[in-house]
Amino acid sequence: MVGQYIQDSKIINNTFDTDYVNLTTSFSLDKIGKSSIGKYFTILKIQARIVKALLSSEYDLCYMTLTAKGAGFYKDLAVVAVLKLFRKNIIYHFHNKGVEDSSKNKINAFLYRFAFQNTQSILLSPHLYHDIADYVKKEDVYFCANGIPETKEIFTISETIITDEQQPCKLLFLSNMMVEKGVLVLLKTCQLLKERNLHFGCHFIGSWSEITESRFSEIIQDYSLQNYVFAHGKKYNEEKLAFFHQSSVFVLPTYNECFPLVLLEAMEHSLPVVSTPEGGIPDIVVDGKTGFLIPQQNAEALADKLELLIKQPELRACMGVSGRKRYEELFTLKKFENNMKGILKKAIAHKRV
Repeated sequence: MVGQYIQDSKIINNTFDTDYVNLTTSFSLDKIGKSSIGKYFTILKIQARIVKALLSSEYDLCYMTLTAKGAGFYKDLAVVAVLKLFRKNIIYHFHNKGVEDSSKNKINAFLYRFAFQNTQSILLSPHLYHDIADYVKKEDVYFCANGIPETKEIFTISETIITDEQQPCKLLFLSNMMVEKGVLVLLKTCQLLKERNLHFGCHFIGSWSEITESRFSEIIQDYSLQNYVFAHGKKYNEEKLAFFHQSSVFVLPTYNECFPLVLLEAMEHSLPVVSTPEGGIPDIVVDGKTGFLIPQQNAEALADKLELLIKQPELRACMGVSGRKRYEELFTLKKFENNMKGILKKAIAHKRV
């Protein structure tokens, strides 16, 4: 999504003379991280396009989104090798993490040294610098928070929530149905909230993944949450917006994340956010002001904060307003585009010194 925002950006494309090559080899969630003959042919085609572009133009900067680890990193390394062969000025933009852990392998450490040598990097948050600190000096790193386009129609429901106490507090989870996204933690939390006799409903939106629909249903049965928890599968566009409009609190108890755009969407819709201090999330959520940050994999702590929000609709409304203001100040698409424009200018000038 962020790559598409950059490619479509008038601010960036009116500032620079740009050419684009799509590096994608996986076009669905279940194909990510898996090799195939088709992918190898795609990589060769990508390399050929890049060589053709480099032979036809003298570029001041080559920007690429580098996958931090695993099969994606090895695939991207084929592109890096071409750019280094042509002695290009390279800047990487990271949307994931894992360099620090992956570099414990000596072969990977050697490959990272090769990839990062004489390059610059863009990270989503200063909280993520530790991941590449062994390979990139601080002066060669820029920080740029993601931004999202504003939804044309935003409905504020805080006043309705405050005056209608008969309605259950609606909790919203929106992400892929994966363990690391905190699905199981949130289900355990819902059991705790039910035991505390709280009036709520928790709605899960997202693609079934390692947590299958049948496994999810089994847990619902085991916890006796049939009247409290509801899974709706994937939702897009107006259907997804409807869930934001109808919800009271956004919950993402993730423990493997960089800078989730969905939190920006929740803040745009004036929802208080309860999440974890994972990756760059502390730059998004101001603990105690726009929501709460709770320890990872801690259902009790999550239940405590959700109980506060369920019982205090005025607090929900206040945090939602603060979150909306923070989104407008820091996380709009225009803010992101202007930040990227400034970084790319500095990256070009920095290398020429």
